[in-house]
Amino acid sequence: MGPYLTPNDGNGNGMRVGYTVDDSEHGKEPLVATLPLLQHADLEDKVVLLRVDHNVVKKGKILDQYRIDVTLATMYNIIERGGRLIIMTHVGRPYDKKTKTLTVKQDDAVDAVVGYLQRKLRIKFAVPKFHVFEKEGIHDIDTSINWLIHDLRARKIGGIYLPNTRWFAGEEDQGEKMERLAVQLSGLADVYVNDAFGSWQPHTSTYHVTKYLPSFAGLCMQDELSNVRAVLEPKRPFVAIVAGAKYDTKIGPLTAIYKRVDHLILGGLIYNTFLCAKYGVKIKGVQDSDIALAKDLVEQDKTEKKILELPYLVESDTLEGRIEGKFRTIHTKDFKPGQEFQFITDVDPASFDTPELHEGLDSAKTIFVNAVMGLMPYFWHGTSKMDETIDRNRTAQKFFGGGDTLQEFKRSVFLVLIFSTLPPFASNWYCISLCTWALVVDSR
Repeated sequence: MGPYLTPNDGNGNGMRVGYTVDDSEHGKEPLVATLPLLQHADLEDKVVLLRVDHNVVKKGKILDQYRIDVTLATMYNIIERGGRLIIMTHVGRPYDKKTKTLTVKQDDAVDAVVGYLQRKLRIKFAVPKFHVFEKEGIHDIDTSINWLIHDLRARKIGGIYLPNTRWFAGEEDQGEKMERLAVQLSGLADVYVNDAFGSWQPHTSTYHVTKYLPSFAGLCMQDELSNVRAVLEPKRPFVAIVAGAKYDTKIGPLTAIYKRVDHLILGGLIYNTFLCAKYGVKIKGVQDSDIALAKDLVEQDKTEKKILELPYLVESDTLEGRIEGKFRTIHTKDFKPGQEFQFITDVDPASFDTPELHEGLDSAKTIFVNAVMGLMPYFWHGTSKMDETIDRNRTAQKFFGGGDTLQEFKRSVFLVLIFSTLPPFASNWYCISLCTWALVVDSR
């Protein structure tokens, strides 16, 4: 299943792999039971390399401290049990796949997160500085960090926070650079703990480092994994709502989740692409290459008829905002082959009042959402109506996952605790992250 489960080094260290579904009826242990847990780690006087997902910084400022706060329990646990913290996270996407260049800039630095943690935990963190090669990022963790680790073990500093992991040339590499970084990271610590939302991706800091260190699941990851069975073995009918900014990056997940669900609702550019492929229309911002990819899904759905279409859409002449006179509601029944449209920036709330959508969502026993319907923050009406419609079903289990999805969900229903049920106006709503989203769509 998902590569966020890290490999065993052959000596009993590392998170086990081989199966990830709670399949006890087939003689397998439940998922969480297969993982070495933080609670069982010997941390006294140990340096602990903690991978988190504090990817909340934009232009040097914290957008929302939520992802930081939910990892505090793991940090407190490590500190109280005598561990010495070295923390690492990724921030942004400094690597340009087209130009194959890596840009290091302060906009993607961890400094803002460090400042927040120092105020929250009341301990001092040191951020080491390493040599940066132009367009190549950081090649190595050099020996200058040894002085900081000496001070960490001597309790002269409260912790070390490494630079953005994606500044390192070996983080997303699959060759020699990856192996070198994995060895260097493991050389900093005695124990590795993974508490990162984004750890479904097999990067060096989430996957390869565990070949060299005893590795454990943090408290946040444990909470998330406890929800996995409910999504992987859902009560039916099972409805998934999926949106995204680019079709080609979700073609694999879409194909996999289509096989699992009883009904699928699409949104965002993914839905725009599907509509172009189905109706032969042109929508501004949709790539021809993506339309070609979407035709397979269109053909598949002609037979299986799982996709519930949202017929009312918001067309806008601009992406600069919801400007009066520059946006309008259109209907898919008026689509004709060859017709061209401006940007489709949202789903009109009326789409969720159609009989098909009502029946599909009201009868569902499990609802999984990885979707923001409109171009935020201007076009929020479709997302708000979606949440309201889902909440009308008081018996289904509802799972929300993905960074943008959680952000907008939080904004609309005042989310205060992850992995827990919310107040009465949001019955049976659970929050999961990209980790569980990866599990849901992983078809292996």
